[in-house]
Amino acid sequence: MATLFRHLVTDSDASSAMLFLLSPKEPVLQLSMLYGTSWTVLSSWARIHVEEAVPAAEATRERRMVWVGDSEELALHYPRLALMVPEHAVAAAPIFSGAAVQGAACLLWPPSHPRRLRPEEAAAIETFCRRAGLLLQRSTRRGHPLLPGKRPMALTAERSRTPDQAEALAAHDYAMRLPGAMSLDLEGRITFVSNAASDLLGVGAADLLGARPWERLRWLGGSDFEDLFRATVIGHQPAQFNVTRAPDVYLSIELYPDASGVSVHMAALPRTTPACQHQHVLPFVEATESKPFHLLMHLAASLTETVRVSDVAETIANQFLPAFDATGLVLMTASEGRLRVVGHRGYDTAFLSLFDGHSLASDNPPAKALTGHGPLFFTSFDEFQQTYPEAVQYGTRNAWAFLPLIIRGRPVGILVLSFDRPRRFPPTERNLLVSVAGLVAQALDRACLHEARDDLARTLQTGLLPQRLPAVPGLRAAARYLPAAHGMDVGGDFYDLIRCGTAIATAVIGDVQGHNVRAAALMGQLRTAVHTHAAVGMRPDDLLTRTNQVMCDLDPGLFASCLCIQLDLVRRRALLATAGHLPPLLRHPDGRTEALALPPGLLLGIVADAHYVAVDIPLPSGLTLALYTDGLVEAPGIDIDDAIRALAGRLAHAPNDDIESLTETLVGDASLNPRTDDIAILLVHVTN
Repeated sequence: MATLFRHLVTDSDASSAMLFLLSPKEPVLQLSMLYGTSWTVLSSWARIHVEEAVPAAEATRERRMVWVGDSEELALHYPRLALMVPEHAVAAAPIFSGAAVQGAACLLWPPSHPRRLRPEEAAAIETFCRRAGLLLQRSTRRGHPLLPGKRPMALTAERSRTPDQAEALAAHDYAMRLPGAMSLDLEGRITFVSNAASDLLGVGAADLLGARPWERLRWLGGSDFEDLFRATVIGHQPAQFNVTRAPDVYLSIELYPDASGVSVHMAALPRTTPACQHQHVLPFVEATESKPFHLLMHLAASLTETVRVSDVAETIANQFLPAFDATGLVLMTASEGRLRVVGHRGYDTAFLSLFDGHSLASDNPPAKALTGHGPLFFTSFDEFQQTYPEAVQYGTRNAWAFLPLIIRGRPVGILVLSFDRPRRFPPTERNLLVSVAGLVAQALDRACLHEARDDLARTLQTGLLPQRLPAVPGLRAAARYLPAAHGMDVGGDFYDLIRCGTAIATAVIGDVQGHNVRAAALMGQLRTAVHTHAAVGMRPDDLLTRTNQVMCDLDPGLFASCLCIQLDLVRRRALLATAGHLPPLLRHPDGRTEALALPPGLLLGIVADAHYVAVDIPLPSGLTLALYTDGLVEAPGIDIDDAIRALAGRLAHAPNDDIESLTETLVGDASLNPRTDDIAILLVHVTN
């Protein structure tokens, strides 16, 4: 396979290539072989899910060759790849073993490559994929299938010829005569350093060989040397940066990559201005700004941690604006045919309200960019007004970039950047902006989905819990529900107060296992069953027995706890029964408070013939009963019994003049701390 792969690279004249094999156990492509780049640089691409927006994954799932010869197309459709290899041409082709796709080959060419794939390159790819497929098929038949390993095989570039001794010595002398020459392998390790280079770096050659310069020389880290090295290895384009070694030593460092490594040329800069301001770039070197690359890589990593739309807006405002020296930013979502402003920086709300809610059919730059699936750049306000005569200038803004946020042809929103000075937006920068917009689109879409699920969960929870408690003569009641601080904000906690006649009521609290829509749906069914049984005056023990049978018949695969209390205001007695729920708290008229121990009962939904026992207690005037779920008392490292006693203490010492205030007191501490479980509490006070 290595021989075939090497021939593929040489026959297609690609600058670098990667071979991915499909994992036999999951829909994941694993990097198995590479050429012209290093494992260190590509470690983040070791595993690619077949549904990702990556050419190799697309070629695998669509069973066809993918060709991207246009830098704008690369930036728009494959933003992650475009950030690493801007302006490169990319080809990816599936490898068939029989009728099944077993992997994919991915090749890259530098920006000088024509926009179309050459016939000889297409033929080389087709030949490799056919032969590689036969090899995979044959190895499988022999019982030794080629499987992806933990690390890919890195193929080194072959020399066109081996120099003789005289040529090697001449090359060595040439390097020694340069102001400062150093060679790095594809992993960044120093393989050669001239005397002049070691003098400029202030470290002996023996101490540099085998080390990575940014690790051996800490002062190089401030210049983002490592990030720039990775960019040159991936992109196969020269780059340059300046660095200060000492207060009076300024260096210019140039990087020249190829498939075997990176040649480094160093020179001392004149002491005319500080190195951080000195612009010393030779005409034949393409200058590369390492600062935007470094910041945007950090932005890409930060976006993976965003959860809500506000998080996305805050992240890109904090990191995007400094990377491009932008003054203003507006983030809009596209929903129901309209644009909605969901985040901004550098604008006042009154100005943005003029554009919030505009139709996607409007004749304005955001709508045009989004519906046209292409970015719009205006280098000055004069150019802006030529296209949109009614355009309004905000403050001193004098250049704009309207970046559509699109995922696989589906519009998600628009990102607008504005600048105080006219700006040219060179092609490299335009493609970089479009690439990052692709990452923002993915983060924004994910955040919108999360918030939509969150709204659905809250709506579901609100609909399943009682909208208000019924008025029962002789009783005052209050309840609270607090969703979990993380996750979907929906769970299985429920409560209810049911009138069973003129002087009888039933108080119920329960907790269904799980924190998802399934648990909430079961909670709705369970509450309905409890409410129906209680409304006809069924005793708590019988009620739990019948409800348990209903749950077992439903066979949801989930369990539930439940506490049921029937309050008889004529007999002044209460019947209590529990199905594995936490004990109720009783505050007596004299202020004494206790957790009432009840005969344990099995959780609902375990066995259909479970038996429950009811306990009869007096119900004097002034008695307060507190029913709650475990989210109120459970916490890591705290014994549950100690937590219940602490809750009973708060109930005992709280004022008893208002049941609503008493409820707020009991849930007050819990509402201030992050929660991994939802909370329900129901308080019932006997008035007369």
